[in-house]
Amino acid sequence: MSTDDRSADEILSDLAEANPGLIEAIIGNQLENIESSGLDPRTHALVRIASLISVGAPAASFAWQVSLAREGGVSDEDIVGVLVAVAPTAGFPRVVAAAPEIMRALET
Repeated sequence: MSTDDRSADEILSDLAEANPGLIEAIIGNQLENIESSGLDPRTHALVRIASLISVGAPAASFAWQVSLAREGGVSDEDIVGVLVAVAPTAGFPRVVAAAPEIMRALET
């Protein structure tokens, strides 16, 4: 299912309803991105969590990425390690803001 020929309203509606076809397309893109990166799934997931912290991503992004990371073999300790590692470059305010979101994601 391509999103290229669909209106924004259609895509938003499908996202809100968790449309299986759209989810499959998004996950397919995720798998292609992992393959294209040349990274193993575990490393890829950790890099993506670091990038989410750096940009101050919303809670839903952390929930999604933590779920994918766990599927890739990432431990809770690995994710905490990412928080510590990015603090000097992303900034403590970003890490402090991300910590509760990641904590909630880890609890699920």
